Amino acid sequence: MYRAFRSEWYENKLFNLDKPEYERVIKFEQSLKLNPYNGRPLGYKFLREKKFDGKRVIFLIYEEHNYVFFVTITDKKAQQNEIDLIKANLDVYKEEIEKRIKSL
Repeated sequence: MYRAFRSEWYENKLFNLDKPEYERVIKFEQSLKLNPYNGRPLGYKFLREKKFDGKRVIFLIYEEHNYVFFVTITDKKAQQNEIDLIKANLDVYKEEIEKRIKSL
């Protein structure tokens, strides 16, 4: 079973969703703990997205630690910019996860 973490950016967007969307994302987060490779890969096996109601949840999978890291929620219009930004900062996200692991 995988553990899940959220970035601050992700949490801000999550809490701004309407109630049905919020509940759908929470259910999706829970399902990823059992099956983290659910969703469409975005150039790498560990970078994936899941679509819902015209939006996308973008997340990273850290197999070596059994963690899923939720990075952002975006719409189709901003999707490519978000993906490019994530790909350019993969090392930053890895450092963030490693800090969280050490603090547990």
